[in-house]
Amino acid sequence: MFELVPTKVPGCIQINARKRQDSRGYFVKTYHRSLFHEHGLSTEFREEYYSSSNSGCLRGMHFQLPPHDHDKLVYCTTGTVLDVVVDLRRGSPTYGQAECMTLSGESGTMLFIPKGLAHGFYVLSGPSIMVYNVTTEYAPSHDTGIHWRSIPFDWPNLSPVTSERDSSFQPLNEFDSPFTYSPPQTLLS
Repeated sequence: MFELVPTKVPGCIQINARKRQDSRGYFVKTYHRSLFHEHGLSTEFREEYYSSSNSGCLRGMHFQLPPHDHDKLVYCTTGTVLDVVVDLRRGSPTYGQAECMTLSGESGTMLFIPKGLAHGFYVLSGPSIMVYNVTTEYAPSHDTGIHWRSIPFDWPNLSPVTSERDSSFQPLNEFDSPFTYSPPQTLLS
Protein backbone atom coordinates (compact mmCIF):
# COMPACT_ATOMS: atom_id res chain seq x y z
CA MET A 1 0.00 0.00 0.00
CA PHE A 2 2.76 2.49 1.00
CA GLU A 3 6.53 2.42 1.13
CA LEU A 4 7.83 4.83 3.79
CA VAL A 5 11.42 5.95 3.20
CA PRO A 6 13.37 8.21 5.61
CA THR A 7 15.18 11.16 4.02
CA LYS A 8 18.47 12.55 5.32
CA VAL A 9 16.47 15.08 7.40
CA PRO A 10 15.25 13.37 10.62
CA GLY A 11 11.49 12.95 10.68
CA CYS A 12 11.03 13.94 7.02
CA ILE A 13 9.61 10.88 5.26
CA GLN A 14 9.16 10.15 1.56
CA ILE A 15 5.97 8.15 1.07
CA ASN A 16 5.65 6.13 -2.11
CA ALA A 17 2.02 5.26 -2.67
CA ARG A 18 0.96 2.25 -4.67
CA LYS A 19 -0.62 3.39 -7.90
CA ARG A 20 -3.38 1.21 -9.36
CA GLN A 21 -3.75 1.74 -13.06
CA ASP A 22 -5.98 0.34 -15.78
CA SER A 23 -7.62 1.47 -19.02
CA ARG A 24 -9.67 4.12 -17.15
CA GLY A 25 -6.66 5.85 -15.61
CA TYR A 26 -5.20 5.42 -12.14
CA PHE A 27 -6.08 5.47 -8.45
CA VAL A 28 -3.78 6.50 -5.56
CA LYS A 29 -4.51 6.29 -1.83
CA THR A 30 -2.95 9.35 -0.18
CA TYR A 31 -3.64 8.66 3.48
CA HIS A 32 -4.04 5.68 5.79
CA ARG A 33 -4.48 6.77 9.41
CA SER A 34 -3.61 3.43 11.03
CA LEU A 35 -0.40 2.96 9.03
CA PHE A 36 0.73 6.56 9.60
CA HIS A 37 -0.03 6.28 13.32
CA GLU A 38 1.80 2.94 13.53
CA HIS A 39 4.95 4.65 12.20
CA GLY A 40 4.66 7.70 14.48
CA LEU A 41 3.50 10.16 11.81
CA SER A 42 0.94 12.83 12.74
CA THR A 43 -2.56 11.93 11.70
CA GLU A 44 -4.64 14.76 13.16
CA PHE A 45 -4.85 17.12 10.19
CA ARG A 46 -6.69 20.39 10.86
CA GLU A 47 -6.70 21.88 7.35
CA GLU A 48 -6.26 20.75 3.77
CA TYR A 49 -5.74 22.97 0.76
CA TYR A 50 -4.23 22.98 -2.72
CA SER A 51 -2.42 25.35 -5.03
CA SER A 52 -2.19 25.52 -8.80
CA SER A 53 1.07 26.87 -10.24
CA ASN A 54 2.42 27.34 -13.73
CA SER A 55 5.75 26.07 -15.08
CA GLY A 56 8.66 28.13 -13.80
CA CYS A 57 6.84 29.17 -10.62
CA LEU A 58 8.57 28.94 -7.24
CA ARG A 59 6.61 28.96 -3.98
CA GLY A 60 8.50 29.02 -0.70
CA MET A 61 10.21 28.68 1.66
CA HIS A 62 7.23 28.70 4.05
CA PHE A 63 6.46 27.64 7.63
CA GLN A 64 4.47 28.73 10.67
CA LEU A 65 6.12 29.79 13.92
CA PRO A 66 5.33 28.17 17.29
CA PRO A 67 2.86 27.65 18.80
CA HIS A 68 1.15 27.34 15.39
CA ASP A 69 3.92 25.29 13.75
CA HIS A 70 2.71 22.16 12.03
CA ASP A 71 3.53 18.86 10.41
CA LYS A 72 2.60 18.68 6.72
CA LEU A 73 1.76 15.96 4.25
CA VAL A 74 2.21 17.24 0.68
CA TYR A 75 1.77 15.70 -2.75
CA CYS A 76 1.39 16.73 -6.37
CA THR A 77 -1.69 15.54 -8.30
CA THR A 78 -0.92 17.20 -11.64
CA GLY A 79 2.37 18.30 -13.19
CA THR A 80 5.86 17.85 -11.75
CA VAL A 81 7.63 19.82 -9.03
CA LEU A 82 10.97 19.88 -7.24
CA ASP A 83 9.85 19.83 -3.62
CA VAL A 84 12.40 21.27 -1.19
CA VAL A 85 12.66 21.40 2.60
CA VAL A 86 15.24 23.05 4.87
CA ASP A 87 15.81 21.99 8.47
CA LEU A 88 15.40 24.99 10.81
CA ARG A 89 15.56 23.03 14.08
CA ARG A 90 18.46 24.09 16.30
CA GLY A 91 20.46 21.06 17.41
CA SER A 92 19.36 18.92 14.48
CA PRO A 93 22.11 16.91 12.77
CA THR A 94 20.88 18.44 9.47
CA TYR A 95 20.27 22.02 10.69
CA GLY A 96 20.42 24.44 7.74
CA GLN A 97 20.57 21.62 5.18
CA ALA A 98 18.16 21.16 2.29
CA GLU A 99 16.53 18.01 0.97
CA CYS A 100 14.84 17.78 -2.42
CA MET A 101 12.67 15.26 -4.21
CA THR A 102 10.57 15.23 -7.33
CA LEU A 103 6.82 14.95 -6.81
CA SER A 104 4.38 14.41 -9.66
CA GLY A 105 0.86 13.33 -10.39
CA GLU A 106 2.27 10.35 -12.25
CA SER A 107 4.45 9.03 -9.41
CA GLY A 108 2.09 9.25 -6.44
CA THR A 109 5.05 10.14 -4.21
CA MET A 110 4.27 12.21 -1.11
CA LEU A 111 6.36 13.94 1.53
CA PHE A 112 5.72 14.07 5.28
CA ILE A 113 7.34 17.24 6.65
CA PRO A 114 7.77 17.61 10.43
CA LYS A 115 7.50 20.86 12.40
CA GLY A 116 10.53 23.11 12.12
CA LEU A 117 11.21 22.67 8.41
CA ALA A 118 10.74 25.34 5.76
CA HIS A 119 8.96 24.06 2.65
CA GLY A 120 8.81 25.19 -0.95
CA PHE A 121 8.71 23.92 -4.50
CA TYR A 122 9.62 24.80 -8.08
CA VAL A 123 7.32 23.76 -10.94
CA LEU A 124 9.15 21.77 -13.61
CA SER A 125 6.01 21.07 -15.65
CA GLY A 126 2.71 22.73 -15.10
CA PRO A 127 0.26 23.63 -14.33
CA SER A 128 0.93 21.69 -11.17
CA ILE A 129 -1.54 21.09 -8.39
CA MET A 130 -0.05 20.62 -4.94
CA VAL A 131 -2.16 19.36 -2.03
CA TYR A 132 -1.23 20.20 1.58
CA ASN A 133 -2.56 18.61 4.79
CA VAL A 134 -1.47 20.41 7.98
CA THR A 135 -1.83 19.68 11.69
CA THR A 136 -2.63 23.27 12.78
CA GLU A 137 -4.94 25.91 11.42
CA TYR A 138 -3.58 28.82 9.42
CA ALA A 139 -2.39 31.63 11.72
CA PRO A 140 -1.53 34.70 9.61
CA SER A 141 0.45 36.33 12.44
CA HIS A 142 2.72 33.25 12.64
CA ASP A 143 3.03 32.51 8.93
CA THR A 144 6.44 33.39 7.50
CA GLY A 145 9.40 32.05 5.57
CA ILE A 146 13.02 32.39 4.54
CA HIS A 147 14.29 33.58 1.18
CA TRP A 148 14.52 30.75 -1.35
CA ARG A 149 17.91 31.86 -2.74
CA SER A 150 19.53 31.78 0.71
CA ILE A 151 19.24 28.03 1.20
CA PRO A 152 21.91 25.49 0.21
CA PHE A 153 20.14 24.26 -2.93
CA ASP A 154 20.86 24.72 -6.64
CA TRP A 155 17.54 25.85 -8.05
CA PRO A 156 17.10 25.10 -11.77
CA ASN A 157 15.99 28.70 -12.42
CA LEU A 158 17.38 31.77 -10.65
CA SER A 159 14.65 34.01 -12.12
CA PRO A 160 11.47 32.08 -11.34
CA VAL A 161 7.96 33.44 -11.17
CA THR A 162 7.46 34.09 -7.47
CA SER A 163 5.40 36.33 -5.21
CA GLU A 164 6.54 39.65 -3.82
CA ARG A 165 6.05 38.16 -0.35
CA ASP A 166 8.31 35.16 -1.04
CA SER A 167 10.96 37.48 -2.49
CA SER A 168 10.90 39.65 0.64
CA PHE A 169 11.66 36.94 3.21
CA GLN A 170 14.89 37.27 5.18
CA PRO A 171 17.84 35.01 4.32
CA LEU A 172 18.46 31.80 6.23
CA ASN A 173 21.66 33.14 7.85
CA GLU A 174 19.68 36.03 9.42
CA PHE A 175 16.79 33.89 10.68
CA ASP A 176 16.77 33.42 14.47
CA SER A 177 15.11 30.03 14.63
CA PRO A 178 12.62 29.32 17.43
CA PHE A 179 12.59 25.63 16.49
CA THR A 180 14.45 23.08 18.60
CA TYR A 181 15.28 19.58 17.49
CA SER A 182 14.09 16.58 19.43
CA PRO A 183 14.50 13.12 17.95
CA PRO A 184 11.41 12.17 15.95
CA GLN A 185 8.98 9.68 17.38
CA THR A 186 8.65 7.95 14.02
CA LEU A 187 9.93 4.41 13.76
CA LEU A 188 11.55 5.27 10.44
CA SER A 189 14.26 7.69 11.57
